[in-house]
Amino acid sequence: MKKIIPILFIVAILRPFNPLGAQVDQAEVERIITVLAADDMMGRQAFTPYADKAADFIAKEFKKAGLKKWNKMDSYLQTFPVYSFTVSNLDVTTDGEQFDQVFASTTQKSINWTQDSGVKNVVVGKDDDLRDVFSQYRRSGENAIIWVHSSQKQSFSRYASFASRGGRTLDVESPNTVVYILSDKAPKAYSIKMSATVETQNLSNVVGYIKGKRKDEYVLFSAHYDHIGIRRPVDQDSIANGANDDASGTTAVITLGEYFKKQGKPERSILFVAFTAEESGGYGSRYFSNQVDPEKIVAMFNIEMIGKPATDGPNSAWITGFDKSDFGQILQQSVEGTPYKFYADPYPSQNLFYRSDNATLARLGVPAHSISTTPIDVDPDYHQVSDEVETLNMAHLTNTINAIAAGAVRIISGKATPSRVDPAQIR
Repeated sequence: MKKIIPILFIVAILRPFNPLGAQVDQAEVERIITVLAADDMMGRQAFTPYADKAADFIAKEFKKAGLKKWNKMDSYLQTFPVYSFTVSNLDVTTDGEQFDQVFASTTQKSINWTQDSGVKNVVVGKDDDLRDVFSQYRRSGENAIIWVHSSQKQSFSRYASFASRGGRTLDVESPNTVVYILSDKAPKAYSIKMSATVETQNLSNVVGYIKGKRKDEYVLFSAHYDHIGIRRPVDQDSIANGANDDASGTTAVITLGEYFKKQGKPERSILFVAFTAEESGGYGSRYFSNQVDPEKIVAMFNIEMIGKPATDGPNSAWITGFDKSDFGQILQQSVEGTPYKFYADPYPSQNLFYRSDNATLARLGVPAHSISTTPIDVDPDYHQVSDEVETLNMAHLTNTINAIAAGAVRIISGKATPSRVDPAQIR
């Protein structure tokens, strides 16, 4: 007996931390992530059949777990249209002279503007930041004409190349166009005519839920299942499998659905969502946010890249936007007395709070945060073809899923409610 006790003690140390006892099985984690990050998924890029293939797999897993279909949907797939606009013709003239250096971003089929059309004119001088202006008007929804000083020709050409890929929108009811013209000044009189072609494509989120006693209070677990598809070959490998980004988070959402379904009816309802197109404009979370009352979302656990241990050690995970609500503090309190810890995002300069689907709901006041473990500043596999299952630590991945389950218990039970995010503080 004296010999057995030390051996058991050593085994306990080596075994991954499990805050709530037996929960998520590592073999199940490995099964799911291996399918999602397989070569035959071809990188799961949005707007391709391979993203659809991934969505179908996730839907089958939700069904197998016994999750309900949400919001009177007849499927786990929340399918919606995205409209793509490509400029086919753009003419800008003044006093009979045509401007050659022009481009436009648009979500409408045609425009016919003159100086009397009431469209906003913006001058970008040689000392102004074209990047800031471009970013502002991509999001503004305004019609505008941007006159860019010729000294910024190099940057102008780069943005023209970007705009040539076309513009996408979920909303055709509020179309807008921004025209960019390389000119040292805005003329007093001008004529701008543009026409564009439009293509409609469908995307799908995958949604399941567990109805709680408080049926209109939701705790949301989410991850994006899309990745970046095919890249330039490296050692004859051109498939960006996205095992860590974000098959790891999607695997967490599926296995958390399985786990919480087995726990019986929760106090608060639980939503499980695999978002599409996070890598291509965030269309999945943007559409979803328009289908739900944000006041009913009590908390959002957005799970991103949890397949590699954090710099603070294997029993830790960091949370983006830690200071924007007390979500992170609640998770910390929930795992007190265990080896695990949740802490603030150690990479604030990378603006990670705004680089995932949580930001869409945070802008609506939801305490919506991303949970991650990967040292993203030094990770050699981020957005590379090398992001393969073999690069991940499966024990760590399983451990992190179990810790997220532990951190969520007080919120799901109604014993804790995170403070709301102030939308005025979210850019």
